[in-house]
Amino acid sequence: MKEKLEALRSEAMNDIAAVQDEQTLDAWRVKYLGKKGALTEILRGMGALPAEERPKMGQLVNEVRAAFEQAFAEKSDNMKNAAKNARLAAETVDVTMPGKTNKGGSLHPLNQTLADMIDIFQSMGFDVVDGPEIETDHYNFEALNVPADHPARDMQDTFYLADNLLLRTQTSAAQIRTMETRKPPIRIICPGRVYRADEVDATHSPVFHQVEGLVVDKGITMCDLKGVLEQFAHEIYGKDTKVRFRPSFFPFTEPSVEVDVSCPECGGKGCRVCKGEGWIEILGAGMVHPRVLSGCGIDPEEYSGFAFGIGLDRLTTTRYKISDIRLLFENDLRFLQQFEGGNVK
Repeated sequence: MKEKLEALRSEAMNDIAAVQDEQTLDAWRVKYLGKKGALTEILRGMGALPAEERPKMGQLVNEVRAAFEQAFAEKSDNMKNAAKNARLAAETVDVTMPGKTNKGGSLHPLNQTLADMIDIFQSMGFDVVDGPEIETDHYNFEALNVPADHPARDMQDTFYLADNLLLRTQTSAAQIRTMETRKPPIRIICPGRVYRADEVDATHSPVFHQVEGLVVDKGITMCDLKGVLEQFAHEIYGKDTKVRFRPSFFPFTEPSVEVDVSCPECGGKGCRVCKGEGWIEILGAGMVHPRVLSGCGIDPEEYSGFAFGIGLDRLTTTRYKISDIRLLFENDLRFLQQFEGGNVK
């Protein structure tokens, strides 16, 4: 039996030295230390030994068992440490490597242009006011000196929700609300979304954006309007931009003008963007009509004012040389990513 134990010890130690994974190690434990293992089989044969030899053989069996258990524990610990070290090596972070930055979003070109416009006008003392997109006929038309038979009231041009409710066609309605609640001096801009029944094409949309401006005070003249708009054009397009005022007509201003700037694409030489004229229209303006002032409770004999309306979408397309207004509304990331950081790439 002693020879069997020595042979078993040698065999078991050789087997455990070759073990490479936990599954094989557990199979080794069952083979040599299990209830039906090789060492248990030897113990069952001790009954056939003489009584005087049993204690000595029992001690030898216990020594072999202890050696097996120690070998198993050491192998198990070594394998766990090896697995831990391998995992740590795989998860090692090189602190000398540059960090990974998450790409953030940026402002839409319309919002970039609007933010710049607000900064420009606020630097000139203008406040920013807002108004409802669903307006009454009174604020959208009547108070702005647009008579009932004016073409702008046609169902084909305006989205009516009810007899007296409509989607505003201009943010000028917010000017009326402001003049009704504030006393002069007034200096405001009113940015917002407006709606008109236009067909969608490269230059038109039924939903677009405006920024209306209003100044009311004593002694306001056309020269004040001209100075403000020239300063605005130079801030938006550059100091070398030329500004042209042309006579026009709007029901709520008298006199009225259309304002053009030299084409930012060709510098006024003529190109496809300006249709060879060298000028691009950017806004309409004029002196506030006396009827509009008196309708809001402001004495036109004591106060005067000017107003202007800027198409934010057109301003954005000319500023960034965008050929189709529909690109501003399609949310194409390939297009929008060109405006990261406020600059066209």
